[in-house]
Amino acid sequence: MSYLSEIWGSRELLQNLTNREVRGKYRRTALGQLWSLANPIAAILIYTFIFSFIFRLPAQVGDPSGLNNYALWLVCGLLPWLFFNRVLTIGVDSLVANAGLIQKVYFPRIVLPLSLANATMFTWVLEMGVLVVALSLLGAFVLPWLPLLALFMLVFALFSVGVAMVLSIANVYFRDLSYLLTIVLQFWFYLTPILYPVDMVATQSDRLGGLAGTSVTLLNLYQLNPVEGFIEIFRNLLYDNAMPELSRILIALAWAIGAFGAGVWLYSKKERQMAELL
Repeated sequence: MSYLSEIWGSRELLQNLTNREVRGKYRRTALGQLWSLANPIAAILIYTFIFSFIFRLPAQVGDPSGLNNYALWLVCGLLPWLFFNRVLTIGVDSLVANAGLIQKVYFPRIVLPLSLANATMFTWVLEMGVLVVALSLLGAFVLPWLPLLALFMLVFALFSVGVAMVLSIANVYFRDLSYLLTIVLQFWFYLTPILYPVDMVATQSDRLGGLAGTSVTLLNLYQLNPVEGFIEIFRNLLYDNAMPELSRILIALAWAIGAFGAGVWLYSKKERQMAELL
């Protein structure tokens, strides 16, 4: 409890570090924060072209929204993934990259990954704003779902920063982790239903049946991926305009609380040793 109080007492430092990240990233550029939209827009255009015109994946019909647009369906899953990817990629190096600061002055080290996640959240809100406008223009009734969307953005952020905190501690001991993570995230991306629907996995799972003579199916293993549930929740709210299943909500909350709790616990244990370890 005292450690949480210490974090709360450092909220001004957290805000200052977040502002530094947001303002400093595109300092002295002509377009400023608009550059934060360049990568997701480029990714959306590339994936939409490849999977709509070359591989021709069928568009998913939103239920009950009635939307029938692969590009929008793709973006509803891609934007949460890009947030998760960014938080992990920059969060894993948050301690090592600030070794000089950590060795000079004491402050709760946890504010470093938290400030990076907050700055990433700022960019994500801009991207989501563009998506909500696009969905509304094409017939989705998104506005009533925005409060729930904001709530699940927070839940997903807790999960993402929790994983990033655990990885940042591990990276202090194993400096190759940041490079390994880049490879892992590439596999993780294709093992998450972003470019394709879960129904395609379910169809293959039914065809294969139980694996190795057990009752465990391919779909059972696939759904062990925690990000899969979060992606489906965002698609339910944004693309389908429907309430996610209660079981999926509870599982997402459990992952978020577990990951964030693990991150806070690790930091509380390793806090005093951090300067020496770096």
